Amino acid sequence: MFIVEETIPGTEAAQIPKQRGASLLDSAVRYAEERHWDVFPGTWLEVVDGTHRCSCGDAACPAPGAHPAGPDWADRATGSATVARRMWQERPSASVLLPTGRTFDAVSVPETAGFLALARMRRMELPLGPVTLTPDRRMEFFVLPGAAAKVPHLVRKLGWTPSSLDLRVLGEGAYVAAPPTRFGSRGAVQWACRPTPANRWLPDAEELTPPLAYACGRDR
Repeated sequence: MFIVEETIPGTEAAQIPKQRGASLLDSAVRYAEERHWDVFPGTWLEVVDGTHRCSCGDAACPAPGAHPAGPDWADRATGSATVARRMWQERPSASVLLPTGRTFDAVSVPETAGFLALARMRRMELPLGPVTLTPDRRMEFFVLPGAAAKVPHLVRKLGWTPSSLDLRVLGEGAYVAAPPTRFGSRGAVQWACRPTPANRWLPDAEELTPPLAYACGRDR
């Protein structure tokens, strides 16, 4: 059974939120070992004058502690549990990031639309893969690779223009932050649908796009 801690207890403002090293390390290793997902370490949180800051040094960082630490991140991503363990042993506070466009793509929608679509999918008994819920109030539905090329056409077939919906596809060259990564003081990434043996085989974007597009249209 694949289990990853979903939430991280809060801390006082003068401390870095508890991205426990063992939890981040164990999570990264499990993603590589049990799901065969590539992983790579991102930035981390530091305390500067009592404020949580991203290790990148940008005081206005939009995703503090949860983005790639360098331009070579795609080359550093690994599917080896051994290499992943070594990476997080060297930087135990690093965020856990997963490149998209390899073993999965991700369809990202606003949280409200995501929960509406999730309820509809369950009623329709559609196959679901893992789904994350991020602190910036978005949900990311993991689907088979190739979604980035398919979804715009599927949205048009449903009568929408892609630019009219807040529905984004993360494919080759992009990434998602995985639990228990934190976004500054905003909280941790959580699983809305956690990885289990039952959802090892991911759905195709063609199956999930209609309820996601419908929900995004309702959410406008």
